[in-house]
Amino acid sequence: MLSNFANPYTGQTFFGFFAVLLKRLAGLVTGTLEANQLFSDEIQLLCLGSIAISCALVGIFLVLRKKTMVANALSHTILLGIVIAFLVMRIFQGAQSDHLMSTPILLFAAMVAALLTTFCSEFLIQKVRLQEDVSIGIIFTLFFAVGVVLLTLFARSAHLGTEIVMGSVDALQQKDIAPSFKICLINLVIILFFFKEFKVSAFDSSFARIIGVGPLFFHYLLMVQTSVVSMISFQAIGVVMVLAFFVAPVMIMRLLTDRLLPLLFGSIAISLASCLFGLALSRHILTIYQVGLSTGAMIVSSLFFFYLLLFAIKGKRLTISDQHSTI
Repeated sequence: MLSNFANPYTGQTFFGFFAVLLKRLAGLVTGTLEANQLFSDEIQLLCLGSIAISCALVGIFLVLRKKTMVANALSHTILLGIVIAFLVMRIFQGAQSDHLMSTPILLFAAMVAALLTTFCSEFLIQKVRLQEDVSIGIIFTLFFAVGVVLLTLFARSAHLGTEIVMGSVDALQQKDIAPSFKICLINLVIILFFFKEFKVSAFDSSFARIIGVGPLFFHYLLMVQTSVVSMISFQAIGVVMVLAFFVAPVMIMRLLTDRLLPLLFGSIAISLASCLFGLALSRHILTIYQVGLSTGAMIVSSLFFFYLLLFAIKGKRLTISDQHSTI
């Protein structure tokens, strides 16, 4: 990555950001600009864009299966797996464990924590006969509390807490592009390969069992995908913001369509649009008002703005159509 002192986005306004971006994209296409000449804004866009696509791919089935509360729980309880993995690796590697946030072992720990959370919740539902929201609440608070305690006692120097909650978009580097791209590609392959199974199990689990599709297997697979996407998203957007990426684009598209494929592609498009809009607006405010706002927060605010805008337009159309129907 080139030095930020030569960043062409410095001093750009909202529309100037897009002008520079289009010019540099044209350079990449024509070969006059090399891939290793990316600046911080472009690195943020690539990382956030791939994360947004991953969240949209997973989030659509979380919303359809009414499992957004489970996603909320997983995004917090995998902290327990991360802290335990950190402590175990610190025992075996000592000081070398300072850079564990990018290692595959943490991804494995996140998946184990997600499966354990799902299994314990299902156990309380099936065996103890608790309601789903109650069981999730119990496991969610217990695992997250244990993770915070272990983090406070044994891993305070790792600075995992703030990064997990708030993210650090402005600190992203070129090395962070590859993990987010890999997870995006893996989720894309999984959804494409098992699209029919995810679709059937999301809309009618009883029919899925009849035709030989195991809804429980795809439930656990979806939970694993959720945990892995959350883990990769920690450094970029934090645990709170990843929930917005899971839910908001799907809910925005639900205002426009009830068909699955348009819902899927539309959610991806809105996720990418929010990344572009949030980055450009963040750069604009820094240029005009000399105020450095959180890029991640601006992106989530963009999603909220899109929802309000479409809700207002959709509501107006409904009102007009209702008036015509009464004439």
